Amino acid sequence: MTDPASPRYAPLYQQIKTLLVRRLASNEWPPGSALPSEIALAQGYNVSQGTVRKALTAMEKEHLVERRQGRGTFAARHSQQRSLFQFFHLMSDANERQLPDSRVISCRSGTATAAERNALTLEAGTPVTRIRRVRQLDGRPVISESLTVPTTLFPGLESRPLEQVPNTLYEFFEAEYGVMIVHATERLRATAATTTEAELLGVDIGTPLLAIDRLALNIENRPVEWRESCCHTAHHYYFNELD
Repeated sequence: MTDPASPRYAPLYQQIKTLLVRRLASNEWPPGSALPSEIALAQGYNVSQGTVRKALTAMEKEHLVERRQGRGTFAARHSQQRSLFQFFHLMSDANERQLPDSRVISCRSGTATAAERNALTLEAGTPVTRIRRVRQLDGRPVISESLTVPTTLFPGLESRPLEQVPNTLYEFFEAEYGVMIVHATERLRATAATTTEAELLGVDIGTPLLAIDRLALNIENRPVEWRESCCHTAHHYYFNELD
């Protein structure tokens, strides 16, 4: 099996993984659909079944596919449970994790700023859609959040009534626009509540907050969302389990 676009010295299973990811990205196997069997894939690529299994195992670790005992391998789809455990890392002091409720304050389009262009690798003049919302845990406003996405990927999003902008956006992005978020990088730092954040979170100006800068990537490893969150962690902490 050869592929001119694959890294020349990449292990064979990695080359197979690259080809399978391309087929997922092209929507050949929509979210939730079954992939061909390991035997069929191995025959199609003229490699061993073990090589295919290793490629699928690597994809499973990246949440690209789901292996179901006795049923086969399926293209992964977003769910509230996946959003909670893969992309949300605030835990209560009682060691409980729950999906926050969201109140959308605004959803508008505009021209990308220099910072947005840099984060999302956009050309000058590219239109973007910005969502501003407050997220609650246990009835308390805990997160003040601003996120930016390219308007071309999410047409019409800015025209939706605010109450129709879903709480779990990644599940919505996949179902409505066919954009699957599979990876994200986050940078954390301490910050202090501005006047706006203090008002939204019900805290004093200058209250210590945890700032999270997140860049979400699609299945082709391209940035599709830039999110800035300011979290009041008086009753919560950031939890991340390292493998």
